Amino acid sequence: MSESFQAMAKVPAEWLAERLETVRELKRDDLELYEIAKDRDTGEHYLHYAYVHRDFTSGAGAEETFHQLMALSSDDVLGLLFENEPYSYPDHWHRAFLRNGPEGFFVWFDPVPAAEEAEADAAGRELRDKLLRFKQSGVYDEQAVRKLFKELDGDV
Repeated sequence: MSESFQAMAKVPAEWLAERLETVRELKRDDLELYEIAKDRDTGEHYLHYAYVHRDFTSGAGAEETFHQLMALSSDDVLGLLFENEPYSYPDHWHRAFLRNGPEGFFVWFDPVPAAEEAEADAAGRELRDKLLRFKQSGVYDEQAVRKLFKELDGDV
């Protein structure tokens, strides 16, 4: 049995081309493709997302196609096939997936740290804004400080 793509840090694009077969196309238009694909060697399923990017910075509008593959469990496959589970990128891609990388390889990308960082940044901005409002109020007595701490704790 061949090695699972999920156990590899870098996956050669030609291996994906050789081993993946379409199980069911979910959506196709001029710019996007979503399909369920199966690895012939391991039996593992993936949600394949391909999209066309047109580069107009050079003026030519050259097209480049990007591919992403998210591993699916059996329940995920059944949900997509029979229960119309949502699958659109990026809204429903919350776990690691393969995406085109440099030099003909696919590499794993985990979107969770980026989402966590964005959440932490938003919380930091909110905290900064509350502290600035407190400072600008010019009132620093015990009651104002208690109110600030309650607000920071989320009790207000």
